[in-house]
Amino acid sequence: MAILNNESGKYAGNFVQVSPGPGMDPEFKAIYDKFAKRIMWMDGSVCPGAFQMNTAWYFGVPERDPIFEEHCHDDTSELVGFFSSDMNNPYDLGGKIEYSIGGEAHLLTKSTMIFIPAGIPHNPMRILEVDRPIFHFSVVMKQNYDADKDVYK
Repeated sequence: MAILNNESGKYAGNFVQVSPGPGMDPEFKAIYDKFAKRIMWMDGSVCPGAFQMNTAWYFGVPERDPIFEEHCHDDTSELVGFFSSDMNNPYDLGGKIEYSIGGEAHLLTKSTMIFIPAGIPHNPMRILEVDRPIFHFSVVMKQNYDADKDVYK
């Protein structure tokens, strides 16, 4: 079997190496860029048939608190994660994040994955402290990002 580069072959479009994601409100983007760096974005607009996934590094405390407002996905569940960047202590988050689900606020100080069932309100999210970069991801099992339910506003 020949090894292909990521620009040729039937499945070349499935290998996404640069994808900044959907546009953000310019005012929010100015705030976001001071505490986070989006790494990759995947959804059906990037790769037909794909579900939505976002990845980013959080490296500071945002000037706006909370940074993300409460919202709800009525028709799909979501998986959210926050991970340590310390390979010698991968469970020590290296910061403090307050994350709310169903009206309960939880303080995260360890690497964490959160399953949010469809129809359950989640956020606000508050990034309280960042001692070293925190890797963040979110996965929504929908093919297209719904800008009308954009949580950045």
